[in-house]
Amino acid sequence: MKRKKIEHFIIKKVGTAINQYSMICEGDKVLVAVSGGKDSLALLNVLQERKKHLPIDYTLKAVHISTDYENNPHINKRKLIEFFESIGCEYVFKEIAIAKTNKLKREDCFWCSWNRRKTLFETADELGFTKIAFGHHKDDIVETILMNMIWNGELSGINPVQSLFRGKIIVIRPLVLLEEKDIRDYVESIKLVAIKSRCPRNYDSKRAVIKEIIQRLVKENPDIKTNIIKAPHRIKSDYLFDITDLAG
Repeated sequence: MKRKKIEHFIIKKVGTAINQYSMICEGDKVLVAVSGGKDSLALLNVLQERKKHLPIDYTLKAVHISTDYENNPHINKRKLIEFFESIGCEYVFKEIAIAKTNKLKREDCFWCSWNRRKTLFETADELGFTKIAFGHHKDDIVETILMNMIWNGELSGINPVQSLFRGKIIVIRPLVLLEEKDIRDYVESIKLVAIKSRCPRNYDSKRAVIKEIIQRLVKENPDIKTNIIKAPHRIKSDYLFDITDLAG
Protein backbone atom coordinates (compact mmCIF):
# COMPACT_ATOMS: atom_id res chain seq x y z
CA MET A 1 0.00 0.00 0.00
CA LYS A 2 2.83 2.38 0.88
CA ARG A 3 4.52 1.72 -2.47
CA LYS A 4 1.33 2.46 -4.42
CA LYS A 5 0.81 5.65 -2.46
CA ILE A 6 4.35 6.87 -3.19
CA GLU A 7 4.10 5.95 -6.88
CA HIS A 8 0.75 7.72 -7.20
CA PHE A 9 2.16 10.86 -5.56
CA ILE A 10 5.24 10.95 -7.80
CA ILE A 11 3.36 10.28 -11.03
CA LYS A 12 0.71 12.86 -10.13
CA LYS A 13 3.34 15.54 -9.40
CA VAL A 14 5.19 14.82 -12.63
CA GLY A 15 1.92 14.91 -14.54
CA THR A 16 1.02 18.25 -12.96
CA ALA A 17 4.39 19.72 -13.97
CA ILE A 18 4.12 18.41 -17.53
CA ASN A 19 0.62 19.80 -17.97
CA GLN A 20 1.25 23.10 -16.17
CA TYR A 21 4.25 23.93 -18.34
CA SER A 22 3.16 22.08 -21.53
CA MET A 23 6.33 19.99 -21.48
CA ILE A 24 5.27 17.04 -23.66
CA CYS A 25 2.81 17.09 -26.53
CA GLU A 26 1.53 14.69 -29.17
CA GLY A 27 4.30 13.48 -31.47
CA ASP A 28 7.18 14.84 -29.39
CA LYS A 29 10.53 13.08 -29.50
CA VAL A 30 12.06 13.32 -26.02
CA LEU A 31 15.67 12.44 -25.27
CA VAL A 32 16.08 11.68 -21.55
CA ALA A 33 19.50 12.45 -20.08
CA VAL A 34 20.32 9.52 -17.78
CA SER A 35 23.42 9.75 -15.62
CA GLY A 36 22.54 6.63 -13.67
CA GLY A 37 21.78 8.53 -10.48
CA LYS A 38 18.45 8.21 -8.67
CA ASP A 39 16.97 11.39 -10.18
CA SER A 40 17.49 10.50 -13.83
CA LEU A 41 16.49 6.85 -13.32
CA ALA A 42 13.30 7.93 -11.57
CA LEU A 43 12.55 10.44 -14.33
CA LEU A 44 12.91 7.89 -17.11
CA ASN A 45 10.91 5.28 -15.21
CA VAL A 46 8.02 7.68 -14.56
CA LEU A 47 7.94 9.01 -18.14
CA GLN A 48 7.96 5.47 -19.54
CA GLU A 49 5.23 4.38 -17.12
CA ARG A 50 3.02 7.42 -17.89
CA LYS A 51 3.43 6.77 -21.60
CA LYS A 52 1.49 3.51 -21.23
CA HIS A 53 -1.62 5.24 -19.93
CA LEU A 54 -1.75 8.59 -21.76
CA PRO A 55 -4.01 9.33 -24.74
CA ILE A 56 -1.12 11.06 -26.54
CA ASP A 57 1.77 9.35 -28.29
CA TYR A 58 5.37 10.49 -27.95
CA THR A 59 8.81 8.93 -28.34
CA LEU A 60 11.28 8.41 -25.51
CA LYS A 61 14.95 7.53 -25.81
CA ALA A 62 17.53 7.43 -23.02
CA VAL A 63 21.05 8.79 -23.49
CA HIS A 64 24.01 8.22 -21.17
CA ILE A 65 27.25 10.16 -21.52
CA SER A 66 30.45 8.88 -19.94
CA THR A 67 33.79 10.70 -19.70
CA ASP A 68 37.44 9.84 -19.26
CA TYR A 69 37.23 11.18 -15.70
CA GLU A 70 35.43 7.97 -14.76
CA ASN A 71 37.00 4.66 -13.81
CA ASN A 72 35.77 1.74 -15.91
CA PRO A 73 32.57 3.30 -17.34
CA HIS A 74 31.70 -0.05 -18.96
CA ILE A 75 30.46 -1.35 -15.60
CA ASN A 76 27.87 1.44 -15.53
CA LYS A 77 26.97 0.74 -19.15
CA ARG A 78 26.06 -2.88 -18.45
CA LYS A 79 23.86 -1.92 -15.50
CA LEU A 80 22.11 0.80 -17.47
CA ILE A 81 21.45 -1.47 -20.45
CA GLU A 82 19.75 -3.93 -18.10
CA PHE A 83 17.57 -1.13 -16.73
CA PHE A 84 16.69 0.37 -20.12
CA GLU A 85 15.71 -3.02 -21.53
CA SER A 86 13.73 -3.98 -18.41
CA ILE A 87 11.39 -0.99 -18.92
CA GLY A 88 11.36 -1.26 -22.71
CA CYS A 89 13.07 2.04 -23.50
CA GLU A 90 15.41 2.62 -26.43
CA TYR A 91 18.83 3.99 -25.55
CA VAL A 92 22.10 5.38 -26.85
CA PHE A 93 25.54 5.75 -25.23
CA LYS A 94 28.12 8.44 -25.88
CA GLU A 95 31.72 8.58 -24.64
CA ILE A 96 33.59 11.88 -24.58
CA ALA A 97 37.16 12.84 -23.70
CA ILE A 98 37.27 15.77 -21.30
CA ALA A 99 40.50 15.24 -19.38
CA LYS A 100 42.57 14.58 -22.51
CA THR A 101 41.34 17.69 -24.30
CA ASN A 102 41.50 19.92 -21.23
CA LYS A 103 44.46 22.16 -22.02
CA LEU A 104 43.69 24.43 -19.07
CA LYS A 105 43.63 21.42 -16.72
CA ARG A 106 40.26 22.52 -15.35
CA GLU A 107 38.34 19.98 -13.31
CA ASP A 108 35.50 22.15 -12.08
CA CYS A 109 31.84 21.21 -12.47
CA PHE A 110 31.21 23.91 -15.08
CA TRP A 111 33.81 22.51 -17.48
CA CYS A 112 32.47 18.95 -17.23
CA SER A 113 28.83 20.04 -17.43
CA TRP A 114 29.49 22.24 -20.47
CA ASN A 115 31.02 19.35 -22.40
CA ARG A 116 28.28 16.92 -21.41
CA ARG A 117 25.55 19.33 -22.48
CA LYS A 118 27.29 20.05 -25.77
CA THR A 119 27.26 16.32 -26.48
CA LEU A 120 23.61 16.06 -25.45
CA PHE A 121 22.58 18.81 -27.84
CA GLU A 122 24.61 17.28 -30.66
CA THR A 123 23.07 13.86 -29.99
CA ALA A 124 19.53 15.26 -30.01
CA ASP A 125 20.21 17.00 -33.33
CA GLU A 126 21.80 13.87 -34.77
CA LEU A 127 18.83 11.67 -33.80
CA GLY A 128 16.16 14.23 -34.73
CA PHE A 129 14.91 14.78 -31.17
CA THR A 130 13.53 18.21 -30.32
CA LYS A 131 13.25 17.91 -26.54
CA ILE A 132 15.71 16.89 -23.83
CA ALA A 133 14.48 15.92 -20.37
CA PHE A 134 16.67 16.51 -17.32
CA GLY A 135 16.15 15.12 -13.82
CA HIS A 136 16.43 18.43 -11.98
CA HIS A 137 14.10 18.72 -8.99
CA LYS A 138 13.03 21.42 -6.53
CA ASP A 139 16.22 21.13 -4.46
CA ASP A 140 18.34 21.66 -7.57
CA ILE A 141 16.49 24.89 -8.31
CA VAL A 142 16.99 26.18 -4.76
CA GLU A 143 20.68 25.27 -4.78
CA THR A 144 21.24 26.90 -8.18
CA ILE A 145 19.62 30.17 -7.10
CA LEU A 146 21.92 30.39 -4.07
CA MET A 147 25.00 29.30 -6.02
CA ASN A 148 24.47 31.99 -8.65
CA MET A 149 23.91 34.64 -5.98
CA ILE A 150 26.98 33.73 -3.95
CA TRP A 151 29.51 32.82 -6.63
CA ASN A 152 28.29 34.74 -9.68
CA GLY A 153 26.62 37.77 -8.09
CA GLU A 154 23.46 37.30 -10.13
CA LEU A 155 19.86 36.27 -9.54
CA SER A 156 19.00 33.29 -11.75
CA GLY A 157 17.90 29.69 -11.40
CA ILE A 158 16.57 26.79 -13.47
CA ASN A 159 13.49 27.02 -15.70
CA PRO A 160 10.99 24.12 -15.94
CA VAL A 161 11.00 24.65 -19.72
CA GLN A 162 13.80 26.36 -21.61
CA SER A 163 14.01 27.07 -25.33
CA LEU A 164 17.51 26.94 -26.83
CA PHE A 165 19.00 27.65 -30.25
CA ARG A 166 15.94 29.66 -31.34
CA GLY A 167 13.56 26.86 -30.42
CA LYS A 168 15.50 24.07 -32.11
CA ILE A 169 15.94 22.32 -28.75
CA ILE A 170 13.55 22.52 -25.80
CA VAL A 171 14.84 21.47 -22.38
CA ILE A 172 12.19 20.15 -19.98
CA ARG A 173 12.40 19.28 -16.28
CA PRO A 174 9.38 17.16 -15.25
CA LEU A 175 10.62 16.66 -11.65
CA VAL A 176 10.57 20.37 -10.68
CA LEU A 177 7.64 20.00 -8.28
CA LEU A 178 9.35 17.21 -6.33
CA GLU A 179 11.92 17.43 -3.56
CA GLU A 180 14.93 15.16 -3.47
CA LYS A 181 13.54 13.21 -0.52
CA ASP A 182 10.37 12.44 -2.54
CA ILE A 183 12.46 10.96 -5.35
CA ARG A 184 14.56 9.00 -2.88
CA ASP A 185 11.40 7.46 -1.38
CA TYR A 186 10.15 6.57 -4.86
CA VAL A 187 13.41 4.93 -5.93
CA GLU A 188 13.53 2.89 -2.72
CA SER A 189 9.87 1.86 -2.99
CA ILE A 190 10.25 0.42 -6.51
CA LYS A 191 13.74 -0.91 -5.75
CA LEU A 192 15.62 1.03 -8.42
CA VAL A 193 19.38 0.67 -7.94
CA ALA A 194 21.17 3.94 -8.67
CA ILE A 195 24.72 3.94 -9.98
CA LYS A 196 27.22 5.57 -7.65
CA SER A 197 28.83 8.66 -9.13
CA ARG A 198 32.47 8.23 -10.14
CA CYS A 199 33.07 11.96 -10.42
CA PRO A 200 36.42 12.84 -8.74
CA ARG A 201 34.88 16.02 -7.29
CA ASN A 202 31.54 14.58 -6.27
CA TYR A 203 31.95 15.44 -2.60
CA ASP A 204 33.79 18.77 -2.68
CA SER A 205 31.89 20.71 -5.33
CA LYS A 206 30.29 24.10 -4.76
CA ARG A 207 26.87 22.47 -4.99
CA ALA A 208 27.73 20.12 -2.14
CA VAL A 209 28.63 23.14 0.02
CA ILE A 210 25.30 24.85 -0.76
CA LYS A 211 23.38 21.62 -0.14
CA GLU A 212 24.85 21.40 3.35
CA ILE A 213 23.94 25.03 4.10
CA ILE A 214 20.33 24.47 2.99
CA GLN A 215 20.05 21.34 5.11
CA ARG A 216 21.06 23.36 8.16
CA LEU A 217 18.59 26.14 7.37
CA VAL A 218 15.68 23.73 6.85
CA LYS A 219 16.10 22.54 10.43
CA GLU A 220 15.34 26.10 11.56
CA ASN A 221 12.63 26.83 8.99
CA PRO A 222 10.96 24.07 6.89
CA ASP A 223 9.76 26.70 4.38
CA ILE A 224 13.30 27.75 3.41
CA LYS A 225 13.27 26.02 -0.01
CA THR A 226 9.93 27.46 -1.05
CA ASN A 227 10.92 30.92 0.19
CA ILE A 228 14.13 30.88 -1.87
CA ILE A 229 12.21 29.93 -5.02
CA LYS A 230 9.62 32.65 -4.39
CA ALA A 231 12.16 35.38 -3.62
CA PRO A 232 13.09 36.28 -7.24
CA HIS A 233 9.38 36.88 -7.93
CA ARG A 234 8.79 39.05 -4.85
CA ILE A 235 11.29 41.84 -5.33
CA LYS A 236 10.73 44.98 -3.23
CA SER A 237 12.40 47.62 -5.38
CA ASP A 238 12.05 50.31 -2.70
CA TYR A 239 14.57 48.44 -0.59
CA LEU A 240 17.14 47.95 -3.35
CA PHE A 241 19.92 50.44 -4.02
CA ASP A 242 22.61 51.25 -6.55
CA ILE A 243 25.57 48.99 -5.82
CA THR A 244 27.95 50.66 -8.28
CA ASP A 245 30.12 52.13 -5.56
CA LEU A 246 30.10 49.00 -3.40
CA ALA A 247 30.93 46.77 -6.35
CA GLY A 248 34.05 48.79 -7.05
